[in-house]
Amino acid sequence: MAYFTDLLRGYRRFRSEHWAQERARWADLRQSQSPRVMVIACSDSRVDPSMVFDTSPGEIFVLRNVANLVPPFETDGSRHGVSAAIEFAVTQLKVAEIVVMGHGACGGVKAALTQGFDGKAPGEGGFIHHWIDVLDEARARVIESHGMGEAAVHALELEGIRASLANLRTFPFVRTAEAAGTLTLHGAYFAIADGELHVMDDDGNFTAAEH
Repeated sequence: MAYFTDLLRGYRRFRSEHWAQERARWADLRQSQSPRVMVIACSDSRVDPSMVFDTSPGEIFVLRNVANLVPPFETDGSRHGVSAAIEFAVTQLKVAEIVVMGHGACGGVKAALTQGFDGKAPGEGGFIHHWIDVLDEARARVIESHGMGEAAVHALELEGIRASLANLRTFPFVRTAEAAGTLTLHGAYFAIADGELHVMDDDGNFTAAEH
Protein backbone atom coordinates (compact mmCIF):
# COMPACT_ATOMS: atom_id res chain seq x y z
CA MET A 1 0.00 0.00 0.00
CA ALA A 2 2.91 2.34 0.72
CA TYR A 3 4.07 2.07 -2.88
CA PHE A 4 0.71 3.22 -4.20
CA THR A 5 0.84 6.09 -1.73
CA ASP A 6 4.14 7.10 -3.32
CA LEU A 7 2.44 7.04 -6.72
CA LEU A 8 -0.31 9.31 -5.42
CA ARG A 9 2.33 11.75 -4.19
CA GLY A 10 3.76 11.68 -7.70
CA TYR A 11 0.31 12.36 -9.12
CA ARG A 12 -0.03 15.41 -6.90
CA ARG A 13 3.35 16.69 -8.16
CA PHE A 14 2.19 16.05 -11.72
CA ARG A 15 -1.03 18.03 -11.19
CA SER A 16 0.69 20.97 -9.52
CA GLU A 17 3.69 21.14 -11.84
CA HIS A 18 3.66 19.34 -15.18
CA TRP A 19 -0.07 19.40 -15.88
CA ALA A 20 -0.31 23.03 -14.88
CA GLN A 21 2.62 23.97 -17.11
CA GLU A 22 1.25 21.99 -20.08
CA ARG A 23 -2.42 22.86 -19.58
CA ALA A 24 -2.85 24.22 -23.10
CA ARG A 25 -1.34 21.05 -24.57
CA TRP A 26 -3.61 18.82 -22.48
CA ALA A 27 -6.59 20.88 -23.66
CA ASP A 28 -5.56 20.24 -27.27
CA LEU A 29 -5.25 16.50 -26.57
CA ARG A 30 -8.56 16.02 -24.77
CA GLN A 31 -10.50 15.04 -27.90
CA SER A 32 -7.93 13.15 -29.96
CA GLN A 33 -4.30 12.19 -30.43
CA SER A 34 -2.07 12.48 -33.48
CA PRO A 35 1.38 11.12 -32.62
CA ARG A 36 3.75 10.81 -35.56
CA VAL A 37 5.91 8.07 -34.05
CA MET A 38 5.18 4.67 -32.53
CA VAL A 39 7.79 3.27 -30.13
CA ILE A 40 7.84 -0.45 -29.35
CA ALA A 41 9.84 -0.88 -26.17
CA CYS A 42 10.38 -3.31 -23.31
CA SER A 43 8.21 -3.32 -20.19
CA ASP A 44 11.41 -3.08 -18.12
CA SER A 45 10.95 -0.44 -15.41
CA ARG A 46 14.34 1.12 -16.20
CA VAL A 47 13.54 1.91 -19.85
CA ASP A 48 10.89 4.59 -20.31
CA PRO A 49 10.74 5.80 -23.94
CA SER A 50 9.13 9.10 -22.93
CA MET A 51 12.12 9.78 -20.66
CA VAL A 52 14.79 8.51 -23.05
CA PHE A 53 13.44 10.64 -25.91
CA ASP A 54 12.31 13.53 -23.65
CA THR A 55 8.88 13.72 -25.27
CA SER A 56 5.78 15.69 -24.38
CA PRO A 57 2.27 14.21 -23.99
CA GLY A 58 0.82 13.15 -27.32
CA GLU A 59 4.15 12.95 -29.17
CA ILE A 60 4.70 9.19 -29.22
CA PHE A 61 2.39 6.18 -29.25
CA VAL A 62 4.07 3.62 -27.00
CA LEU A 63 3.71 -0.16 -26.94
CA ARG A 64 5.64 -1.98 -24.22
CA ASN A 65 5.98 -5.71 -23.72
CA VAL A 66 8.51 -8.26 -22.50
CA ALA A 67 11.73 -7.89 -24.56
CA ASN A 68 10.19 -5.34 -26.99
CA LEU A 69 9.07 -8.11 -29.32
CA VAL A 70 6.88 -8.08 -32.40
CA PRO A 71 5.49 -11.50 -33.32
CA PRO A 72 4.89 -12.33 -36.99
CA PHE A 73 1.56 -11.50 -38.61
CA GLU A 74 -1.00 -14.20 -37.72
CA THR A 75 -4.75 -14.58 -38.16
CA ASP A 76 -5.39 -17.62 -35.97
CA GLY A 77 -8.32 -16.26 -33.98
CA SER A 78 -6.29 -15.63 -30.82
CA ARG A 79 -6.18 -12.27 -29.11
CA HIS A 80 -3.21 -10.35 -30.48
CA GLY A 81 -2.58 -7.29 -28.34
CA VAL A 82 0.68 -6.32 -30.03
CA SER A 83 -0.80 -6.75 -33.49
CA ALA A 84 -3.83 -4.67 -32.49
CA ALA A 85 -1.61 -1.82 -31.28
CA ILE A 86 0.45 -1.90 -34.48
CA GLU A 87 -2.69 -1.98 -36.61
CA PHE A 88 -4.15 0.97 -34.70
CA ALA A 89 -0.96 3.00 -35.01
CA VAL A 90 -0.47 2.37 -38.73
CA THR A 91 -4.01 2.29 -40.09
CA GLN A 92 -5.85 4.63 -37.72
CA LEU A 93 -3.30 7.06 -36.29
CA LYS A 94 -1.24 6.80 -39.48
CA VAL A 95 2.09 7.23 -37.72
CA ALA A 96 4.96 8.13 -40.01
CA GLU A 97 7.62 6.14 -38.16
CA ILE A 98 7.95 3.09 -35.94
CA VAL A 99 10.93 2.64 -33.63
CA VAL A 100 11.75 -0.74 -32.06
CA MET A 101 13.88 0.06 -29.01
CA GLY A 102 15.75 -2.69 -27.19
CA HIS A 103 17.96 -2.22 -24.16
CA GLY A 104 20.86 -3.58 -22.15
CA ALA A 105 20.47 -6.10 -19.32
CA CYS A 106 17.13 -7.30 -20.72
CA GLY A 107 15.78 -10.11 -18.56
CA GLY A 108 13.41 -11.32 -21.26
CA VAL A 109 16.22 -11.68 -23.78
CA LYS A 110 18.42 -13.45 -21.24
CA ALA A 111 15.57 -15.88 -20.53
CA ALA A 112 15.21 -16.48 -24.28
CA LEU A 113 18.91 -17.34 -24.49
CA THR A 114 19.04 -19.62 -21.44
CA GLN A 115 15.51 -21.00 -21.94
CA GLY A 116 15.12 -20.82 -18.18
CA PHE A 117 11.32 -21.08 -18.39
CA ASP A 118 11.22 -24.02 -20.77
CA GLY A 119 8.63 -26.58 -19.67
CA LYS A 120 7.09 -24.27 -17.06
CA ALA A 121 3.33 -24.00 -16.65
CA PRO A 122 1.46 -20.69 -16.88
CA GLY A 123 2.01 -18.86 -13.62
CA GLU A 124 5.49 -20.35 -13.34
CA GLY A 125 6.97 -18.77 -16.46
CA GLY A 126 5.04 -20.61 -19.15
CA PHE A 127 3.48 -17.48 -20.60
CA ILE A 128 6.90 -15.84 -20.68
CA HIS A 129 8.52 -18.81 -22.40
CA HIS A 130 5.90 -18.97 -25.13
CA TRP A 131 6.22 -15.23 -25.72
CA ILE A 132 10.01 -15.06 -25.98
CA ASP A 133 10.22 -18.12 -28.25
CA VAL A 134 9.77 -15.49 -30.98
CA LEU A 135 13.56 -15.25 -30.61
CA ASP A 136 14.29 -18.96 -31.14
CA GLU A 137 15.73 -18.56 -34.65
CA ALA A 138 17.86 -15.59 -33.60
CA ARG A 139 18.96 -17.53 -30.50
CA ALA A 140 20.33 -20.36 -32.62
CA ARG A 141 22.40 -17.94 -34.70
CA VAL A 142 23.72 -16.16 -31.62
CA ILE A 143 24.75 -19.36 -29.84
CA GLU A 144 26.57 -20.53 -32.94
CA SER A 145 28.58 -17.30 -33.04
CA HIS A 146 28.87 -16.30 -29.37
CA GLY A 147 28.15 -19.29 -27.15
CA MET A 148 26.15 -18.64 -23.97
CA GLY A 149 27.96 -15.83 -22.11
CA GLU A 150 27.28 -12.13 -21.61
CA ALA A 151 28.42 -11.40 -25.15
CA ALA A 152 25.65 -13.71 -26.36
CA VAL A 153 23.04 -11.87 -24.29
CA HIS A 154 24.08 -8.56 -25.82
CA ALA A 155 24.14 -10.05 -29.31
CA LEU A 156 20.63 -11.44 -28.83
CA GLU A 157 19.38 -8.08 -27.56
CA LEU A 158 20.45 -6.60 -30.90
CA GLU A 159 19.16 -9.59 -32.87
CA GLY A 160 15.81 -9.19 -31.13
CA ILE A 161 15.48 -5.67 -32.54
CA ARG A 162 16.30 -6.91 -36.03
CA ALA A 163 13.85 -9.82 -35.67
CA SER A 164 11.04 -7.52 -34.53
CA LEU A 165 11.64 -5.21 -37.49
CA ALA A 166 11.55 -8.20 -39.83
CA ASN A 167 8.31 -9.38 -38.22
CA LEU A 168 6.80 -5.91 -38.59
CA ARG A 169 7.28 -6.30 -42.32
CA THR A 170 5.15 -9.46 -42.32
CA PHE A 171 2.10 -7.26 -41.62
CA PRO A 172 0.53 -6.41 -45.00
CA PHE A 173 -0.53 -2.92 -43.94
CA VAL A 174 3.00 -2.17 -42.72
CA ARG A 175 4.51 -3.32 -46.01
CA THR A 176 1.98 -1.27 -47.96
CA ALA A 177 2.68 1.90 -45.98
CA GLU A 178 6.43 1.41 -46.16
CA ALA A 179 6.30 0.82 -49.92
CA ALA A 180 4.20 3.96 -50.34
CA GLY A 181 6.80 5.99 -48.45
CA THR A 182 4.39 6.96 -45.69
CA LEU A 183 6.01 4.76 -43.02
CA THR A 184 9.65 4.34 -42.00
CA LEU A 185 10.98 1.70 -39.58
CA HIS A 186 13.89 2.23 -37.20
CA GLY A 187 15.86 0.16 -34.70
CA ALA A 188 17.41 1.58 -31.52
CA TYR A 189 19.17 0.22 -28.44
CA PHE A 190 19.40 1.93 -25.06
CA ALA A 191 22.43 1.04 -22.96
CA ILE A 192 21.26 1.39 -19.37
CA ALA A 193 24.78 1.36 -17.90
CA ASP A 194 25.95 4.53 -19.69
CA GLY A 195 22.66 6.08 -20.82
CA GLU A 196 23.65 5.98 -24.50
CA LEU A 197 21.24 5.35 -27.33
CA HIS A 198 22.50 3.36 -30.32
CA VAL A 199 20.73 3.65 -33.66
CA MET A 200 20.53 0.92 -36.31
CA ASP A 201 21.58 1.75 -39.86
CA ASP A 202 20.28 0.23 -43.10
CA ASP A 203 22.81 -2.61 -42.83
CA GLY A 204 21.62 -3.61 -39.35
CA ASN A 205 24.63 -2.17 -37.52
CA PHE A 206 24.30 -0.04 -34.38
CA THR A 207 26.21 3.16 -33.67
CA ALA A 208 25.91 5.60 -30.78
CA ALA A 209 23.69 8.60 -31.42
CA GLU A 210 25.21 12.04 -30.92
CA HIS A 211 24.60 13.66 -27.54
